[in-house]
Amino acid sequence: MPKVLALETSCDESAAAVVEQRGGRLFVLSHRIASQIEEHAQWGGVVPEIASRRHVEALPHLIDAALDEADQSVADLDAVAATVTPGLVGALMVGSLTGRTLAALHGKPFMGVHHLEAHLASVRLAASPPKLPYVVLLVSGGHTELILVDKDGDFHRLGRSHDDAAGEAFDKVARLLGLAYPGGPAIQAAAKAGDPKRFSLPKGRVSRPEGGFYPYDFSFSGLKTAMLRQVESLRAEGGAFPLQDLAASFEQVVVDVLVERSLRCCHDQNQSTLVMVGGVAANARLREQMERQGRERGIAIHLAPLAFCTDNAAMVGAAALGRLQSGWNSSSLKLGVSARWPLESGEELYSKEPRF
Repeated sequence: MPKVLALETSCDESAAAVVEQRGGRLFVLSHRIASQIEEHAQWGGVVPEIASRRHVEALPHLIDAALDEADQSVADLDAVAATVTPGLVGALMVGSLTGRTLAALHGKPFMGVHHLEAHLASVRLAASPPKLPYVVLLVSGGHTELILVDKDGDFHRLGRSHDDAAGEAFDKVARLLGLAYPGGPAIQAAAKAGDPKRFSLPKGRVSRPEGGFYPYDFSFSGLKTAMLRQVESLRAEGGAFPLQDLAASFEQVVVDVLVERSLRCCHDQNQSTLVMVGGVAANARLREQMERQGRERGIAIHLAPLAFCTDNAAMVGAAALGRLQSGWNSSSLKLGVSARWPLESGEELYSKEPRF
């Protein structure tokens, strides 16, 4: 029954968790998060230096609380894991150095985890996780990708955003509408009483150099510009500002694009299971419409648990336990951090001679 202490500090969430694998299932023994949203909200986005400082302040207390809640000590664990890529370098360094230090002091393996692999692993924390293979829609503040996880657990990217990720588009449009940061929850709240059909907005597509369009790729920059033009026009006209209808129309077109292209990708790849993970996967309209349309098309939809959609340490522990189960025993204590690293090269995080 392997157990890991997992740490997450890739952006603006400090988190620690203890996760155990038991009888083929994963169990979260403890799960602690310190959010920095209120502090960064005054700037309209994450300030990297502030994020790093808050990680330094919060992480020791979170680790103590997670171990106490799980009734474990580091000596009881099989490994210590931390996110090492991608993310804000200063923020990643806090978790990585903390994890490597604990591992070295207690003679435990250190597992450097890829942040996107952790998001993909978050669905394994569900009560009934899906069986391989399946297609994953990873949709968050920094990433919008369609990834095939094959029967061997290998990753193959099938689609991606060529500009803003969906979550980033939510943040920028929320700021345009005068809503709070982060934009996803703020737009969802405003959209509840709005008319999603009032404004016609574009479903951005990405052209192929040889002609036609990439079928599974995303672009949200045109949608963001269309919202800007619509808002400018309405404000120039004067009168009541239709905030709720604008929010609902924007949210609906993003949901339409994500659902349509994800389900088309599953159909074209002869896959009967779609998994949805990431912070935007917590959006209620997206979850409802993905599940409903999936049923209509005969595609099983598996959603990451709401508690583990946004950045958290439990998903890092899930990814680390998956690596341990597959025979990847540890990362080098010389492993550093990187702002970017391809998901398909995640196995290099467990090399004796790390690339960074």
